[in-house]
Amino acid sequence: MTELGDSRAAERARSDARTGSSTDALAVMEHVVKHFPVQGPRRIGAEREVVHAVDDVSLSVRRGETLGVVGESGSGKSTLARCLLGLYPVTSGKVLFDGEEISSLSARRLRRSRRDMQMVFQDPYGALNPRRRVGSIIADPLAIHTRDSRADRRLRVQELMELVGLNPEHYNRFPNEFSGGQRQRIGVARALAMRPKLIVCDEPVSSLDVSIQAQILNLLIDLQSELGLTYVFIAHDLSVIRHVSDWVDVMYLGKIVERGPVANLFHSPRHPYTAALLAAIPVPDPDYVDHKRHVVLTGDLPSPIHPPPGCRFSSRCPRATDRCRSEEPMLESRLSDTGQHLTACHFPLADGEILASAETINLEAAPAVHAAGSSAAEGAPTLSGEERR
Repeated sequence: MTELGDSRAAERARSDARTGSSTDALAVMEHVVKHFPVQGPRRIGAEREVVHAVDDVSLSVRRGETLGVVGESGSGKSTLARCLLGLYPVTSGKVLFDGEEISSLSARRLRRSRRDMQMVFQDPYGALNPRRRVGSIIADPLAIHTRDSRADRRLRVQELMELVGLNPEHYNRFPNEFSGGQRQRIGVARALAMRPKLIVCDEPVSSLDVSIQAQILNLLIDLQSELGLTYVFIAHDLSVIRHVSDWVDVMYLGKIVERGPVANLFHSPRHPYTAALLAAIPVPDPDYVDHKRHVVLTGDLPSPIHPPPGCRFSSRCPRATDRCRSEEPMLESRLSDTGQHLTACHFPLADGEILASAETINLEAAPAVHAAGSSAAEGAPTLSGEERR
């Protein structure tokens, strides 16, 4: 009986890794697809073209942890987040929050769930109405979802302002009287008003100065520890993702191409796209930079209306073969990885391997970038010394 129970537990763990689900997950997406119809004239009898913003994505967000989502502009990160929050209806698939499927809920029932799901937006200037005072902006969720008196709402807003590092006495000021970092703190305070379980941070520091970025990131980390929050953190900057995340999903053209714990993914990236993103991280060491060459991806991001067959990264990948252009790789464990580190690549990078256009990298000098060295993955195309130069 014990052996049977152990085998079933192991199978559940393998299934959780493949689909992104987890028994301790607060939010789960199962085979979610989101297509947007292309506007404009079309031929009679022809099917309307669609933008493949998110294609068959499964993931989970574990309670009290941070899932980082990274990728180029146009990879589908923000669309994925809005589908998770129910802001966009999904074309197909399921979205579950706290054990309840929300992708099929009516607007009235979804409104109750939104008390536990909030969002911090990218632009702290555009996210706040310049004609309203910050007190009323932060109090909006309280006015919508509660019956508290105006005096109670004001007291709660001032508590929130103090919690995020703002002066409660500035309750009646307008947004233009605050700096960019302070405005983002206002956005965080508004997201915290209903004591949510999940907060989606859609590039919340990308428009801020570097020193202010650090302050906002540390604030979010402290709030997570103090309030037990769960985050989905979207960013272009992998240094930010590494600082705040427990798990990382790498997206490319509507697909997740690599997933794993942050330490595994940064130390031993398997997908060539992930390796290229890591190689682009700036390193504050002039001696190191002088000897470093970035991995330069050739070609443009393919059209999401007509994504390439097979692996969607094949048109820009230096390791692509005919198999890559015709057969789509599954997101699964590769090489010696455990079931937690998944890659959608026919020819994943081995430990320490780098792409052809990169030189040997010292892991200790640049811990955010993987080291060079060992042999190529079994079955992967090999490169001559001349090609590597």
